[in-house]
Amino acid sequence: MALNIKPASECRYDAVSLGEVMLRLDPGAGRIRTARRFDAWEGGGEYNVTRGLRRAFGLRGAVVTALADNEVGRLVEDFILTGGLDTEFIKWAQYDGIGREVRNGLNFTERGFGVRGAVGVSDRGLTAASQLAPGDVDWDKLFGEYGVRWFHTGGIFAALSETSAQTVIEAVTAAKKHGTIVSYDLNYRPSLWKSIGGIDKAREVNREIAQYIDVMIGNEEDFTASLGFEVEGVDENLSALETDSFARMIETAAAAFPNFQVIGNTIRTVHSASINDWGAIAWSRETGVVQSTMREKLEIFDRVGGGDSFASGLIYGLIDGQDLATAVEYGAAHGALAMTTPGDTTMVTKAEVLKLAGGGSARVDR
Repeated sequence: MALNIKPASECRYDAVSLGEVMLRLDPGAGRIRTARRFDAWEGGGEYNVTRGLRRAFGLRGAVVTALADNEVGRLVEDFILTGGLDTEFIKWAQYDGIGREVRNGLNFTERGFGVRGAVGVSDRGLTAASQLAPGDVDWDKLFGEYGVRWFHTGGIFAALSETSAQTVIEAVTAAKKHGTIVSYDLNYRPSLWKSIGGIDKAREVNREIAQYIDVMIGNEEDFTASLGFEVEGVDENLSALETDSFARMIETAAAAFPNFQVIGNTIRTVHSASINDWGAIAWSRETGVVQSTMREKLEIFDRVGGGDSFASGLIYGLIDGQDLATAVEYGAAHGALAMTTPGDTTMVTKAEVLKLAGGGSARVDR
């Protein structure tokens, strides 16, 4: 299959993400409630995807976000620069010294192990990114003057505020006007929608955004909660080896939104926090449903960001002109590898992804 992706020679950026970038504070092998020190990382559902495209696959990228202009904001900027993304489209908000009006987001995350699940505690009220609003970003400069081949955003950013959802609509509309492929990860988080209308609001917002999306990404819960597609036999421990219910859900979504050109979905069966079955399926009108290798009993070091790395691997394959079956293998392999290291963001190389996607093992490379 072939998406109508703009030539690299016509664009400054291969990929751009819109979303909040938070400071992740990680207690390592311990727990948040008893920690005395934390490792600092950066992370954000939408940002992680383009960072992965830059660091693992060597593409040119940028992030659109906002930060409060203080030392914490500048620390996050330093992480973004290390990740290799252009920071021109970061909006800097004046800090009031206390955080009454604007702040930077913090995300305390412990990894979990065995029967103890991972735990995340976000502190992101009144963040600069959540206050991004229509008119704050020069989209015509980004998509028209500079040129972008692929634009990615998602349901986490859309849930942060009324204006963030409006900003997503403004962004994807502008991207489509300038011929940029648009992907969206539903990434349903009940805690984000709870105080602003819950699942009904999530469906209202995401169904409006979905009309502009070329490549829709999610898992079974995302499609049920965010878009309202409920198919009997789909649950949180779906295995494509056991049922075709999720494939039916994808086909139902594709019929409802004929603008979807590709749908990509992770499949995860959770045996414990550190042992998961892991794989992915994808759909296009030309191919129907294709499935990646299912990695049973995959050992997990840090599961946060696995879905984002799946998205970046899938997107890389599509940008690279691979067929959908190959692209979904790239996505599943990248997600699996990313979950073997700490932090939200990838630490792997394209060579490692291609090796695993091609059936490679974990034997020592010398």
